[in-house]
Amino acid sequence: MKDGQPEGGAWNFDQENRQTFSNWFKDNSPPQLNSAKTVSDDITRTVATLVEKEFSDHPGSTDNFWLPVNRAESIRWLKAFIRDRLPSFGAYQDLMVSGESMLNHSVLSPLLNLGLLTPQECVEAALKSYESKASPLNSVEGFVRQIIGWREFINGVYWLRMPEYKNVNYLQANRSLPVWFCTAETEMNCLHQVLRQVIDLGYNHHIQRLMVLGNFLLLTGIHPREVDRWYLEMYVDAFDWVMAANVYGMILFADGGFMSTKPHAASGAYINKMSDYCLGCRFKPSMKTGPQACPFNYLYWNFFDQHGEKLKPILASKQF
Repeated sequence: MKDGQPEGGAWNFDQENRQTFSNWFKDNSPPQLNSAKTVSDDITRTVATLVEKEFSDHPGSTDNFWLPVNRAESIRWLKAFIRDRLPSFGAYQDLMVSGESMLNHSVLSPLLNLGLLTPQECVEAALKSYESKASPLNSVEGFVRQIIGWREFINGVYWLRMPEYKNVNYLQANRSLPVWFCTAETEMNCLHQVLRQVIDLGYNHHIQRLMVLGNFLLLTGIHPREVDRWYLEMYVDAFDWVMAANVYGMILFADGGFMSTKPHAASGAYINKMSDYCLGCRFKPSMKTGPQACPFNYLYWNFFDQHGEKLKPILASKQF
């Protein structure tokens, strides 16, 4: 920053960070696999055996355990991201591709939340990549903002509003979580793909969590406490302080707009634009009614019909 002005002349580069599946496909951009392979040690194998014995009826499996479990492996994981995936992270951070769990994402949140890495060293590594011209500004800015912007913001919301925050339910959502959220047995391919991934790996990136799973949970009116419990149980980076603001504020708009200016509601068009999920689905995002219409389409309009009066002030403010 010079003379109070941001690097590159802008505070963020979101417009450059919204490349669609079509852009990715035309660019012939292959997924960037994580080259930092983890090594299973005796303690990890012992714990995996215990988990399989004691929790055999729970979702998921310990087969092919993939995460770092110590400081040295975590540093290698960070370096591999900075070197191999950060350069294209910005452009494709909202992308979703069938069968691809990582793409250009860092998957550093489990390591940060466990204390195996520090936010400062992750930020400094990204800045060095920019300074050496190995990574573009839009990728580095987007990554840094997620760590010292979003991550710290939701931590602040937690300490400011808890414990009362978990009692909010602005939209009066009261439905139970579908059983198939723990099996991935659904004909909606986008939900099947994302749920299968979290069952297998305990991980989805932020757009999968917000705009596929979260969007469905918002539109169908699942009770916030049931949603919160599911996210806490299913994700390897789940801590109470992490999920509270993300679930009650960002995903469900249950706090009435305290931390998010709008409900993140979307029809099937968004998922069709940002992924290839719709190509393998029996439902059609282009159809609004009928048995082949994407359920997200009629759920979207039902949501606004149901909550239109409450959302009028937001619509009038042109924030939405």
